[in-house]
Amino acid sequence: MPMITDSDDFFTRGCGRCDRFATPDCSARQWSEGLDQLRRICLGMDLQETVKWAHPVYMFAGRNIALLGAFRDDFRLTFMNAGLLEDTERVLEPQGPNSRSPSMLRFISAGQVAVMTPVIQAYLQQLMDHAKAGTKPPKIQSEIPMPDELGEALDADPELSEAYYALTPGRQRSYMFSIAQAKKPATRNARIEKFRDKILAGKGAMER
Repeated sequence: MPMITDSDDFFTRGCGRCDRFATPDCSARQWSEGLDQLRRICLGMDLQETVKWAHPVYMFAGRNIALLGAFRDDFRLTFMNAGLLEDTERVLEPQGPNSRSPSMLRFISAGQVAVMTPVIQAYLQQLMDHAKAGTKPPKIQSEIPMPDELGEALDADPELSEAYYALTPGRQRSYMFSIAQAKKPATRNARIEKFRDKILAGKGAMER
């Protein structure tokens, strides 16, 4: 099933990653009111809306700032480069038990978005200021540095993140090495998407 490439499709039809796409059972449709509110907040901050990983991503100064997602039990706003955020309100949740930084706001009603709007705007502004200044999050030392694109994909995709961090260290390194070998960001992102099913299956990059 082809994934979406137009952000409007996400809000009206879903992401295209499952067979609930464009049906009344699609999570994006079920949480449409709250997602629309989050979209308006991001656009009201003059963020550029695009699509990455089949989800709306909001950018500023050439950097990913935030991503919207919808699931059966909740909908989410995920802050990218969350290692730079000062979570002054202590509201951020990690994507999984081994996430590098808490990066996610989880909602179960549009009313929650309305209450959290000032906090969302303040956190978006933090990341916009860092993007404008060119500040980068602190590097987490490892035997093989994690490619930025892989880190962003894991932050954006809770299912992928949980499966990746459940892999053995050797299998994790196999993906970091293979993805890092690509010279262009577009190629690295393409490899991540290609590897997604293998990661979910618990396999390494070189396993069949």
